[in-house]
Amino acid sequence: MKLVIDSHIHFDLYDHKQQQQIIRELKTYDIEKLIAVSMNEVSAQKTLLLSKEYSDIEPAIGYHPEQSLPKEEELLRLIALIDENYLSITAIGEVGLPYYLRQEHPDIPLEPYIEILQLFIEKAEQYQLPIALHAIYDDASIVCTLLEKYSIKKAHFHWYKGKTTITERLIQNGYMISFTPDTIYRDSRLSLMSQVPLTQIMVETDGPWPFDGPFKNEMTHPKMLHHVIRKIAEVKRRPLDEVYDILYDNTKRFYLE
Repeated sequence: MKLVIDSHIHFDLYDHKQQQQIIRELKTYDIEKLIAVSMNEVSAQKTLLLSKEYSDIEPAIGYHPEQSLPKEEELLRLIALIDENYLSITAIGEVGLPYYLRQEHPDIPLEPYIEILQLFIEKAEQYQLPIALHAIYDDASIVCTLLEKYSIKKAHFHWYKGKTTITERLIQNGYMISFTPDTIYRDSRLSLMSQVPLTQIMVETDGPWPFDGPFKNEMTHPKMLHHVIRKIAEVKRRPLDEVYDILYDNTKRFYLE
């Protein structure tokens, strides 16, 4: 094993005992950093506090789109939180568009979510921060247009799924795409992995989201990323050590430099 950075984890959603276990075991499993994204204002406040308690946590502030629209007061406080902490946060995120919510409730209007996303993109542009995105299938095209409008270069499409044509657009724009432990047991993810250049790949757990296959009934832990990296090396037909180094450099350059 070599050094790994978890590029997307909801660390605040683990309970305290789980958080302590993960932090305690990071060095054991060669995990250097956790890019900890936020769900909403409360989540962002917790994540900021965790980042002060644990130096391994790199905080991001955002509003996850797969939930009801925030009240205006909460949104303003969240934007103010970015303004107050832009020097100490690592990214804007998790932000994006509500694909799954709209599958359950097709009558939900998309435009208000686009307007909120644009506010976060403006903050990413203002402070030159990376942005962690929840944007899949056709939503990714809408998000791409917004990113292009603001000339955003550091965009991370986490757990991305989409058409080949949209994927090619992300690649051409130099955006990053990350893969989770589901690649170990879902062959459908491998064609995307083949399409994305190794220099635009990162790995993530999206923990505490649970996984199936060999990880069924396990707490989602950054140590799982070593399995993902081995799968990437297999698919790309590249030496494992080389893949470790490239993915580590990708993530460090994107989020930490």
